[in-house]
Amino acid sequence: MSFVAEFNSLPLAALVKKSVATTPAAAREAVVKSNPTLADFAALISPAAGELLETMGRKAHTMTQQRFGKTIRLFAPLYVSNECINNCSYCGFSRDNPILRVTLSLDEMQREADELKSQGFRNLLIVAGEHPKFVSNNYLRDCVAKLHPQWPSLSLEVGPMETEEYRPIVAAGADGLVVYQETYDRAVYDKMHTAGPKKNFDWRLETPERAYDAGFRRLGLGALYGLADWRYEALSLAAHADYLLRHCWKAQITISLPRLRPCAGEFEPLTHISDRELAQLICAFRLMFPDVGIVLSTRETPKLRDGLIPLGITMMSAGARTEPGGYTGAGKEKIHHTERGVIKEIASGSSEWAANEKRPTNATGQFDIGDERTPQEVAELIRKLGYEPVWKDWDAALTM
Repeated sequence: MSFVAEFNSLPLAALVKKSVATTPAAAREAVVKSNPTLADFAALISPAAGELLETMGRKAHTMTQQRFGKTIRLFAPLYVSNECINNCSYCGFSRDNPILRVTLSLDEMQREADELKSQGFRNLLIVAGEHPKFVSNNYLRDCVAKLHPQWPSLSLEVGPMETEEYRPIVAAGADGLVVYQETYDRAVYDKMHTAGPKKNFDWRLETPERAYDAGFRRLGLGALYGLADWRYEALSLAAHADYLLRHCWKAQITISLPRLRPCAGEFEPLTHISDRELAQLICAFRLMFPDVGIVLSTRETPKLRDGLIPLGITMMSAGARTEPGGYTGAGKEKIHHTERGVIKEIASGSSEWAANEKRPTNATGQFDIGDERTPQEVAELIRKLGYEPVWKDWDAALTM
């Protein structure tokens, strides 16, 4: 049985109602429970438990240090293409957005990676839009193979594939796959994804299982907060993580809690989760899953990121750019528009080529960054909080 079958049988709507109606006594009981269930998790994200945030934070802090020590693992995303065949209403890369696009060559990608390596990173997340014409399976395999000799940890966040399509990428040196369901609400999912293979909800939901079968040893999950009711998303994500921990037990599971940010297309969030509720959610996931990694991206502001670190965060991005060539300007000469996959060159001298003071390339990013600090500034802040920034915590030689 896949997670799709289990997901379809879960009483998630009823659990959301139960969460909202949780009493203070039930919330206190859930906070101190040693082996919480999904029903207990519903209590942990309830308004009643929100009044116990300080207590939850202390327990989450202690549990995180017991399991992970006083360390924060740092990584950087490397965007290799912003081409996409999907229409996703909330995404800057959406097919019908009239943005400036580019796909990096292997040498251009290497140039970006070398810059990140010079900043200290040894953990890299390769990110690309979903477009087989520009981002083929062989292209991704070749990206990984080119980087693997110098990068001990390589993960991907790309369009879902079949198990057999993943295997050559794993063999080339990739060890992690990140795939966000975006929203676990089927009705909202259908409304947000109007065209392209991403419309298939079940296909995306089963992706981590296919990746596990292909040999990935790290699986990253997440929901994009701002599309559906945040408690429904959190309960669904918790159920998904619980399933993978039971059925894909050889892999390490990480959970991300990204919130919508401004992007091309000017999509406005449909729902809202406050900073305090986000903090409560991080604590709830830590109390529910003591050994799961929790990832915090640069979508959030510096002040909030600094405050969330002690609540259960184990992994952070820093100095991120969400456009191909964003670190060095690689690929700038090839920037173009696409109309349904057909390249439309930009006229020479066009205002779209105007210099961008903040970015070395004019390719359009996926979303606006909330924390613009350099990796060194983030690392120094981590040290001031009493943690050790970890640039590398794994070596491929350990599996040879």
